Amino acid sequence: MAKGRRRPVARAGGRPAFTGVILGLTRHLARLNAAWRSGRAVGRARPGLVRGADGPGHARIGKDRMARRRGPAHGFRMSGRRPAPADRVAGLDWPALEAALEARGHAVAGPLLSPSECRALAALYAAESGFRSRVVMARHGFGQGEYRYFSYPLPPLVAGLRAALYARLVPIARRWNAAMGRAGDLPATLDLYLERCHAAGQTRPTPLLLRYRAGDYNCLHQDLYGEHAFPLQATILLSAPGADFEGGEFVLVEQRPRMQSRADVVPLGQGEAVIFAVNDRPVQGKRGPYRVKLRHGVSRLRGGERFTLGVIFHDAR
Repeated sequence: MAKGRRRPVARAGGRPAFTGVILGLTRHLARLNAAWRSGRAVGRARPGLVRGADGPGHARIGKDRMARRRGPAHGFRMSGRRPAPADRVAGLDWPALEAALEARGHAVAGPLLSPSECRALAALYAAESGFRSRVVMARHGFGQGEYRYFSYPLPPLVAGLRAALYARLVPIARRWNAAMGRAGDLPATLDLYLERCHAAGQTRPTPLLLRYRAGDYNCLHQDLYGEHAFPLQATILLSAPGADFEGGEFVLVEQRPRMQSRADVVPLGQGEAVIFAVNDRPVQGKRGPYRVKLRHGVSRLRGGERFTLGVIFHDAR
């Protein structure tokens, strides 16, 4: 026998001791496997395993264990499924958002989308179907870059966010319209509002994906498409600043009567939304409310590629 190697200690029956240990472990593992398949508990319950809803013999990994395994996900509570769009919108700090909208005409919300959802939506840009038109900005003097309007039916996530945001924003929009002396009430749901748009000939969907590459920009503008214009809209950043692109800041310019215009650069993280006035908003003055005009755009992209989702509530002619 080679020097330094130990001989196994033999039992009385001549079998090495470690062979008995291995056989014992094999039998124990077999019992555990049989118990696992039959649903019986053997010894201590395995952490993270909970009884499934399908009755005895079924088990699933507990949500808390899955959450620890995956780690935090961009502000969402971890579970088997991501929250529905209505739940995400309902979970925002609406008192703070309303205060920001009243004070500045814009507010940052979210994140409303996870990084994987942002990438999935951005990937739709290359799809052959699902869009009604493509606009190259330089051809129309709009800037540089391009965008595509979705066709109906919208992607479920886009449609869900559009409906949920409308329902939360309509009370603010009603107050603004009343303060600016606009006649007519706004319906409580997006479906009813779109019926009004369609009756006026505004039947083409307006949610869109925008793509910017190095050197691209979007001139200051307003998204007005006909007689009906909901006072607020939202833009959601789908790309990651610093990782996917450099530059390309969202810019808002407020034109105040008999005053210099005021510009705001609004920093956004991936999945965050900026909610802002489409055309004008009321501002309280010494003699009562007055209107200020707003336009929005995107500064020049210094590098990379930037995708955004535009959520406009009125449809177009």
